[in-house]
Amino acid sequence: MSEFSLPANSKVGEGKRWALPQPAEHVKSFRIYRWDPAKNASPQMDTFDIDRDHCGPMVLDALVKINDQIDPALSFRRSCREGVCGSCAMNIDGTNTLASLTPMDSLKKGTSRITPLPHLQVLKDLVPDLTGLYAQYALIEPWLQTDQPPPDRERRQSPEERAKLDGSWECILCFCCSTSCPSYWWNEDRYLGPSILLQSYRWLADSRDQRTGERLDRLEDPFRLYRCHTIMNCTKTCPKGLNPARAISNTKRLMAERG
Repeated sequence: MSEFSLPANSKVGEGKRWALPQPAEHVKSFRIYRWDPAKNASPQMDTFDIDRDHCGPMVLDALVKINDQIDPALSFRRSCREGVCGSCAMNIDGTNTLASLTPMDSLKKGTSRITPLPHLQVLKDLVPDLTGLYAQYALIEPWLQTDQPPPDRERRQSPEERAKLDGSWECILCFCCSTSCPSYWWNEDRYLGPSILLQSYRWLADSRDQRTGERLDRLEDPFRLYRCHTIMNCTKTCPKGLNPARAISNTKRLMAERG
């Protein structure tokens, strides 16, 4: 019989319960992943009770309230509070999404579970290490490239050309899609993943860009593009309603058309 042992600090235990000091009529509880690299201890799930009558409507409001009034050591990313920056991406009740766009009314009844984006190294609590993803983003050179000198005004596009960018320029690099993709879990060091490939297609589809060939050359690799198996987790979880799988399919079509 095979026996397996987990590495040190990998087993998540039960943590502290932070109950309300006074009874409340509308209470929402959250089990939140906690891990501090400065402490020689395994991760744990702390439980926090929130009085909904004294808290904003979104999950991010609850996290801010916890950090401000209950446990200031709780770490998470946030910035715009409007689903524009992508900073507050995390896993809420099993779904990768943005805390700023998730109403507490939409959560399951009882205690909800909040953990970092899956399959990334954790820096602290709900803060994942995005270093590898940003390095992959730099790889695709996400800026307009052309041999033409800058015009006096804007580089013009027809309405039809501009419409080809819809569904890609709205990506906010929250990485909910890549961290929900099994292909990326298995090959994160070589497969670019849906978020980066969606950003790549944004420039492939841009009529003003003149480096289509070079951009496709960088994707001509058994792993960078072709590890996509159309599982569709990326499209299902995108908090902005985008379709990275379609962008990847369009990129494969461009590859096939150029031979």
